[in-house]
Amino acid sequence: MDKKNIGQKILHFPLTKIIIGIIVCGVIVGVGQTLIQKILELTSIDKDLKNLIRGIFGAILAIISYTYLFKFYEKRKVTEFSNKSIIKNLLIGLVLGITLQSLTVLVIYLKGGYSVISVNPILFIIPPLTMGIVTAIMEEILFRGIIFRVPEEKLGSYISLLISTLLFGAVHMFNPNSSLNAVIALGIQAGLLLGAAYIYSRNLWFPIAIHFAWNFTQSAIFGANVSGNAIAKTLITSKIEGAEWFTGGRFGPEGSIQATIFCLIATIVLLVLSHKEGKIIKPYWKNNSERLTMHKNNKG
Repeated sequence: MDKKNIGQKILHFPLTKIIIGIIVCGVIVGVGQTLIQKILELTSIDKDLKNLIRGIFGAILAIISYTYLFKFYEKRKVTEFSNKSIIKNLLIGLVLGITLQSLTVLVIYLKGGYSVISVNPILFIIPPLTMGIVTAIMEEILFRGIIFRVPEEKLGSYISLLISTLLFGAVHMFNPNSSLNAVIALGIQAGLLLGAAYIYSRNLWFPIAIHFAWNFTQSAIFGANVSGNAIAKTLITSKIEGAEWFTGGRFGPEGSIQATIFCLIATIVLLVLSHKEGKIIKPYWKNNSERLTMHKNNKG
């Protein structure tokens, strides 16, 4: 066999693509954020604002590095960050994320487990804003843009969705205040929902908007922990108490049963719509089988 062909097959093997994508984007973002941090240290800008600037700079680098890497690597137009319908995808994503999180906290409130302690200065919104932007863009590029999208070409939408969901949940096992139940819940909520959002929209803006709205609303507006992490400053300081099954405990509302149910419903709706609109990709062996059947029928 031609060594050149073997090299090309290895280079374009899904696992190779994933590893190269993670390394290239990770290195560029890491170096870029280190450099901007050094520059910011020379200024007298507030610490929270410095973190916001550094976070936004890193997020922009992640988008640029992903776009150019896969444009040249896969020799295609990278439509995942297309400007087409960007406003629509961002707005619908923001509304969906805010709605799902608000319904989750509403259940806690109706059971007497949520109360507002204080409303803080508007600048307290900066830390959760930073967390929301950075987490949404970085994680969506990693989990939906690379870990889900790349194997989807060969394995199909459903198998790739299962793999990316399991990995997304597993990564959060190491978060503070995590537990097996919380990881399973988060995998269903974010892993499945955000993967389904990508399948339906075929761009990353939609899941990024959902992800951002979910985290930002949970932390800045409702003053709750996000995936086990407490944010030092939030617009509202709240008290959440009650049984862990409906409050999520110290992991945050994401660990609650109602969050899982609401997100699962949204996931099912998106997958049904994707199926109806022909956006589900079949695994390569099914496509090959269908081609063989069509060939036999044509010969007959």
